[in-house]
Amino acid sequence: MKTNNSAPVDDDINMQLNYYQREDQVLLAVDCIIFGFDKKNLKVLLIKRNFEPEKGKWSLIGGFLKKNENLDEAAVRVLNTLTGLSNVYMEQLYTYSKVDRDPGQRTISVAYYALINVDSHQFDGIQIDSAKWFKLKEAPNLIFDHNEMIEKAMARLRRRAMTKPIGFELLPDKFTMRQLQNLYESILGKKLDKRNFINKINSLDVLIKLDEKDMTASKKGAYFYVFDKDKYEKKVQEEGFSFKL
Repeated sequence: MKTNNSAPVDDDINMQLNYYQREDQVLLAVDCIIFGFDKKNLKVLLIKRNFEPEKGKWSLIGGFLKKNENLDEAAVRVLNTLTGLSNVYMEQLYTYSKVDRDPGQRTISVAYYALINVDSHQFDGIQIDSAKWFKLKEAPNLIFDHNEMIEKAMARLRRRAMTKPIGFELLPDKFTMRQLQNLYESILGKKLDKRNFINKINSLDVLIKLDEKDMTASKKGAYFYVFDKDKYEKKVQEEGFSFKL
């Protein structure tokens, strides 16, 4: 005589499903802090919010996690869908989970920051009419905890820039030494001694000096440089080398 053993199994599955359904449902979002550099100033890309809550106020670019993607994929999708940008440097920053951080609904946000060169990206696919670049010191007050996100992203960027060649993600393929110094001064928030900066950069031996000059800044012109990524990666494998400014 056969016995039906499926009922206990079905009961277990139903109990598991009911357990999940009894738990609180919380939204999970990703917010992107997009830093750009225009050869002179470090900037952040912001949008004017077109829905409640906080409609009409400035915000970071963000979106919600889909069921079929992980957090990194969600951040890439949000960045690409709303700005048309892809293949840019992105790094997960921090998770924000205060109960009352979003008055619309309980939402946890995972912040990412991205680094791009403003002049090298045309933003042809941008889908936000209100998107605007702001110099960091001139950025408006933002909704929710987005100001805190930018502050934490800047702190991370400063640490990274002093120990890794992350700053080159913000520069065009070829750049002058003055543009490179402008970038690091923007990131660090202070003036740097020109001679000391150049000597330190040259000592790292990861740049290639080109014969071509930028003639827009002066009659004499300034030589262009490119970052030698292959040489840097090879030097990293060598014992004792570190990118440190």
